[in-house]
Amino acid sequence: MGRIKTMLVKRTAKDVIKKHPEAFSADFEKNKVILDNLTDISSKKLRNVIAGYVSRLIKTREEL
Repeated sequence: MGRIKTMLVKRTAKDVIKKHPEAFSADFEKNKVILDNLTDISSKKLRNVIAGYVSRLIKTREEL
């Protein structure tokens, strides 16, 4: 069982992917840096959670 993501995390991740689909990859470390550049998220923990969710969304999209 994994951790449940809040609506803020899911909404932010989907919005960022929709606006910049070519910028993100399945690599968590790269997504952290990209999120730092594209957004003004002040919390490091929130940025990491969003980057992880973006990575997961990209991975599942590639498998389909």
